[in-house]
Amino acid sequence: MQERRKREIRKKANSFREKCKVSKYGIIDLFQDCKRQEFKLLRYPLGENADLGFTVKKDNDIIIFTNSCSRLSREIFTLAHEIGHVILHLEKVNSFIDNNITINEKSADENEQEANYFAACLLMPRDDVFRFIDLEISNSQGKDLSAMDIARIMSEFKVSFDMTLNRLESLNIIDINQKLRLNSEKIQKSVDKLLRNVGGNVRLNEHSNAIDMPYEYIDYAIYNYNHNAIPEETLRKVLDCFQLDIEDVRDKIVDHNSDDDDDLADLIGGLDD
Repeated sequence: MQERRKREIRKKANSFREKCKVSKYGIIDLFQDCKRQEFKLLRYPLGENADLGFTVKKDNDIIIFTNSCSRLSREIFTLAHEIGHVILHLEKVNSFIDNNITINEKSADENEQEANYFAACLLMPRDDVFRFIDLEISNSQGKDLSAMDIARIMSEFKVSFDMTLNRLESLNIIDINQKLRLNSEKIQKSVDKLLRNVGGNVRLNEHSNAIDMPYEYIDYAIYNYNHNAIPEETLRKVLDCFQLDIEDVRDKIVDHNSDDDDDLADLIGGLDD
């Protein structure tokens, strides 16, 4: 990626970050910030082996999905990655589906690399990272950073341990040998213990399994059920997310039986109408 393009992405990430609620250093709740930008955010536990997230543009709606079976820190990075697609690429491409390859910087696709860079700049801006290390960590030189220091940085910026190491390496705060040493410390002590030792946010290393859907999805689910796109079981699951029963929406339901396969993508089909 050319430096000129990196600068453009940093500017756009900073512009979005200015719309977020930020603590002293890190973004407080990117999920809520995403909703405030009027994106339609869907969080659902699809399973650990499923895709991590996707972004879709339907007419005037921008829909972002994150798989909440991921560890919370991973899910936050996935959301930041998807926001990157929205801001950088959705004018030319209508959808992106992301998995371990695209989000773990293993993809050669330029759009995926740019979305990853956007996410890193959004969650861990260079100046804020240097300021945190300078003011909040007593041994402020990269060579002296411990795994507990990494846990402190991780907790403040709400990212994973590995993402913290990758970002510090990209900013030349640590080199590859220091990264390997810190990663070895992580393996020996475990991230959970490190976070507890520094009074950090242990939830970052846990699976949230959150279910969070805009209320419009009730209408989308009913639309798809009425058009034989999803079975009644799926409709009941969607309604259950909103603490509703099928009897509560009976006036909108077309009675029929459907054996069609359950497909999460069908839940947004009604947006076409």
